[in-house]
Amino acid sequence: MKKKNRFVFTIKFRMKKQHFISIIVILVAGLVFGIYFLSNQKKNNQTSEISYNRDIRPILSDKCFLCHGPDANTREAGLRLDLQEGAFAELLVNKGRFAVVPGSPEESELIRRIESTDPAILMPLPESNLPQLTPEEIEIFKQWIKEGAKYEKHWSFIPPVQADIPEVKKESWVKNEIDNFILQKMEKKGLKPNDVASREILIKRAFADITGLAPTYGEITRWTNNAEKDWYSQLIDTLLQKPAYGEKMAILWMDLARYADSYGFQDDNIRSQWPWRDWVINAFNTNIPYDKFLTLQIAGDLLPNATKETILATAFFRNHKYTEEGGVIDEEYRVSYNIDKANTYGKAILGVTIECAQCHDHKYDPFSQKDYFQLYAFFNESKEIGYEGDVSQSTPAKNPKLFITEEDRKKLMSYINAPDAIPLQVSVMGDSIVKKPTFILSRGSYDAPTNELVKPTALESVMPFDTIIYKRNRLGLAEWTVDKNNPLTARVFVNFMWQEIFGKGLVKSSTDYGLQGDLPSHPELLDWLAVDFMEHNWDIKYLVKKILTSNTYCQSAIVSKKQLEIDPENIYYSRAPRLRFKAEIVRDWVLSSSGLLNPEIGGPSVKPYQPKGVWESTTSGRGVLASYKQDRGPNLYRRGLYTIFKLTAPPPSLMIFDASSRDQCEGKRTSTNTPLQALTMLNDPTVLEASRVLAEQISITSKSLDEKIEQAFETILVRKPTKFEKNKLLDYCMKQQQFFSENPDLLKSTLEVGEYEHPIEKLNKQEAGALMKTIMVIYNLEEAITRS
Repeated sequence: MKKKNRFVFTIKFRMKKQHFISIIVILVAGLVFGIYFLSNQKKNNQTSEISYNRDIRPILSDKCFLCHGPDANTREAGLRLDLQEGAFAELLVNKGRFAVVPGSPEESELIRRIESTDPAILMPLPESNLPQLTPEEIEIFKQWIKEGAKYEKHWSFIPPVQADIPEVKKESWVKNEIDNFILQKMEKKGLKPNDVASREILIKRAFADITGLAPTYGEITRWTNNAEKDWYSQLIDTLLQKPAYGEKMAILWMDLARYADSYGFQDDNIRSQWPWRDWVINAFNTNIPYDKFLTLQIAGDLLPNATKETILATAFFRNHKYTEEGGVIDEEYRVSYNIDKANTYGKAILGVTIECAQCHDHKYDPFSQKDYFQLYAFFNESKEIGYEGDVSQSTPAKNPKLFITEEDRKKLMSYINAPDAIPLQVSVMGDSIVKKPTFILSRGSYDAPTNELVKPTALESVMPFDTIIYKRNRLGLAEWTVDKNNPLTARVFVNFMWQEIFGKGLVKSSTDYGLQGDLPSHPELLDWLAVDFMEHNWDIKYLVKKILTSNTYCQSAIVSKKQLEIDPENIYYSRAPRLRFKAEIVRDWVLSSSGLLNPEIGGPSVKPYQPKGVWESTTSGRGVLASYKQDRGPNLYRRGLYTIFKLTAPPPSLMIFDASSRDQCEGKRTSTNTPLQALTMLNDPTVLEASRVLAEQISITSKSLDEKIEQAFETILVRKPTKFEKNKLLDYCMKQQQFFSENPDLLKSTLEVGEYEHPIEKLNKQEAGALMKTIMVIYNLEEAITRS
């Protein structure tokens, strides 16, 4: 063979050899990928088993339970689909057929009906106006039946069990167990957590969430410059010991307990439940374990060694409205008060909509009307009556009532901030010696008792009420409530705390853990926290610190494009939420940052600035609260928690920022964004006065004008301004100073706002006026009333 030909042959051979090797590599790679893919598919198929709770029950609740659910009064054809025995039973109207035949979708009448195109057979019936099942939902039902149609007890009625702490890839990000659960879900969704927020943001965030008050300028400097490695943990511990912590925590509890300073209805006269509010603040500050906190409020009067203090706690149930109008029927209102107690207990403590069962069996949850009145029976034994006289005979508390003397306050209840030695009256709980029989009321009407007598019993579908362990009174109810086997109590409170801190709960429907409520976004985390909370003696401060020291909490609020695409609602917590302060905290932040705040703890409610005519337009013209008499002096500068709450005319400055109306138990406030909010921040007398006071106090210092502006900015926003922000504010301030030098009359009227005294030191009024206008600009920045 010639040399040239041999060379060509060699090249071709090598090319063929390389090509052959490439093919082999591709085939091997394909084989490996195929094995991986098939094993993954097998694994996915194993984990994608249809769940009754997750996949089936929500569809049944929306489209089937109206006619085939828990409510016997609306049940059609005797078919009940919320229970396994009902779904598997022979159909009454179609003998030999079964709605669900486990393992056989083709033999299941349910599948035949939901797939049918015949209006006479199709379910839901077209005339029901319920939406038909989608093809995807039909396939889910088929798959569920094929897999055996396994029923599950509703998730929230199963006692929480701690799952193992999940393993995560980015272990270095984890600060405590919360982060493992959160990061695991993030990683599954292809998300990465944000970096930790700046120190300034963490300081502001912690102060806002723990105390609801702005840090002083000195506190900002102290914590910003703290060089300790564990400075943040120290900050949390310090804030949890502040008396303001109890006030901040009490805001949620006032909403749940529907606290108000008036009786409601048309006459709406004054009542004195505020000593109970002082008790709540003190309970949070002294860190009473949550199980004891609840026990005292449910049954403090029935404890073996009951004292006036434990009896005071039961005022929780007496915050309902009370009529003082003539001509009413006593029994009608007595029944309505006890219904309110039962509903509040269910919503605030167990997180269930038990009130739906007052008139009929619950249409979605396993609560019958009998269940409802068995719970109602605990409160039906109260000595309370429905009517004690009209507004001309009004007293600040209704029977049974607790009298608290000055001696009581000195020896037993020093936390009650009473302004004088006049004995206090508070409406509390107290049972009759002779037990009242409780009958189921037809349609829940006070004047339609049936012949069915019931005894006090807690919700059996949640947890059995063993009468050997629990007595049939409110103390037995309290013990049942805080039993560690109760699946709801710890979950509900842990979720409330999460909601307070992150703006929404792990269970979004924080007062509805029933079938129509939202499923938890992180069920394992919710249960882990609930068990951890109970194992740590129901320690509320421990729970708060656990959440606030997680990296989940400490993330920045910066939002990336990817985060918005994958998780627009921040369900997976890959960033911190931006939350506007609660209504009371908007006021508190303005007062505390300006130096106006009166830090007095507790005491009667106060009457700050309020537009004229608000009360007068809603009153009958009778009673102490017929007209609004504004307070003077230090009472003008109390926290929003202490603003007097008249039920027929709630405080407008709080309602504009979405405060609860306190008309009934509320576990979550709405969140709106309206022009009235901006107008309030621009024109509210408190904001104007705060701007003036802070301006005057800064103005008398020896700092330069730009340093004064920087101090005001940092005092309100808890960070230093950027160069751009500082220059803009300085330019505005100098223009305002020039304006006031040319308009001395306007300067005078500007600085006359509010009743707080002016500094004794010599004041540069033009500079103070200009600084006041500049500070108003800062208060009107979104950041001023936002936790980012």
